[in-house]
Amino acid sequence: MTTAEQEYDVIVLGAGSTGENVADIAARGGLSTVLVESELVGGECSYWACMPSKALLRGSEVLAEARAVQGAAAAVTGEQDAAATLDRRDGFTHHWDDASQAEWVESSGIALVRGQGRLAGEKRVAVTRDDGTELVLLARHAVAVCTGSRAAVPPVEGLADVQPWTPREATSAKEAPGRLLVLGGGYVGSEMATAWQQLGSSVTLLQRGPRLLPNVEPAAGEAVAESLRGLGVDVRLGSEVRAARREDGGDVVLTTADGEFRGDEVLVAVGRAANTDEIGLDTVGLEPGRYLDVDESLQVPGVPWLYGVGDVNGRQQLTHMGKYQARQAGAAIVARARGEQVDLADWSPFVATADRRATPSVVFTDPQVASVGMTTAQAADAGVPHRVVEYPIGSVAGASLFADGYSGTAIAVVDTEREVLLGVTFVGSGVAELLHSATIAVVGEVPISRLWHAVPSYPTISEIWLRLLETYRG
Repeated sequence: MTTAEQEYDVIVLGAGSTGENVADIAARGGLSTVLVESELVGGECSYWACMPSKALLRGSEVLAEARAVQGAAAAVTGEQDAAATLDRRDGFTHHWDDASQAEWVESSGIALVRGQGRLAGEKRVAVTRDDGTELVLLARHAVAVCTGSRAAVPPVEGLADVQPWTPREATSAKEAPGRLLVLGGGYVGSEMATAWQQLGSSVTLLQRGPRLLPNVEPAAGEAVAESLRGLGVDVRLGSEVRAARREDGGDVVLTTADGEFRGDEVLVAVGRAANTDEIGLDTVGLEPGRYLDVDESLQVPGVPWLYGVGDVNGRQQLTHMGKYQARQAGAAIVARARGEQVDLADWSPFVATADRRATPSVVFTDPQVASVGMTTAQAADAGVPHRVVEYPIGSVAGASLFADGYSGTAIAVVDTEREVLLGVTFVGSGVAELLHSATIAVVGEVPISRLWHAVPSYPTISEIWLRLLETYRG
């Protein structure tokens, strides 16, 4: 062993939230663990995604809720202070300083190596450190690749040349652009259009498909499109961008079949690409640039010491699902290091079954869209016998108290053979906090007959559960 080599039980490539959780579980299991990170400890969610984006949205959400209550609305006498909102956002990112998270790593007994890590053969990771020196790390048991994903820029003529915003720039901008073009109407595009329109930008959202949020129930995308238009966003559906250019004056111009659209900046939010291009996959017989193929315990088939966890496997690209996968993979790594059997059956302590059966997500638009499990279309595609039940959330007493003229929808997809919930979607103000009850019902496969005994408190929006069950029974 030379000074240029160090040996650990587990090496984790990437110290974002997924990598942190793998390392934490491994360390708690008694395994010596090292994290390798080339950017900020805490990763995308802490600095350029979940936290700053929700901070940008929260002020507008609070104002909308106050304006929707007679009496309280009279207290809203001014507009949102955009500069103060951005300052609050900066507080949540710790001004893009990872000192507190690095301190947590150290306090958890996990080593941290800063630099660019890459696989260098079996159970070997070579790290080019920030000072230019190289360190070779050796793993006794496992290497977990948690390098995440990056924004994908589609091959549209000229688009890469206009220096478009990715979600990183959209969540870290120091001021609102006068005119913002948003390319893509998924989670990120819809949220950022919501945020920046209310922080002073004039936003145009261009969605190639026929509706926003194409992976959730159609009613959700329709409600969000209507709301965005009500805020003043120019929502263009079925609009395919064919070319882009930035003019001498600074304008970004997007060309579509419907004509040209001009803005000061353009946000590209049309998907993600795996961060596997330069991490040495070829040294272990895998193809660089692709998502890692993994089994249910997040282990790479044919390379039993290698794990692909979080966005890097492309299964479910959500922070909380990356953390979930990390807990499962970490448990599998510890068990295998101890020589214990790892059960790959659904819902065992070592597998990520919820990736396939019960992924929860919230889109923090106005209205919010909270969903878990199968949509109507997914149940139909899977050939599962099912029935769809819908109920207007505004018809329950709790919703009418929450906001005057509350508008929203609850949709439940029920397996009619087993009489359990396959999926649930809530669309409306404040519905994010309803979601975990649905997640528990779906994961637990709680029979409809037993859900009848889960009595919702009155008067709360949770009474929507009773109305859905009543509608299902008829």
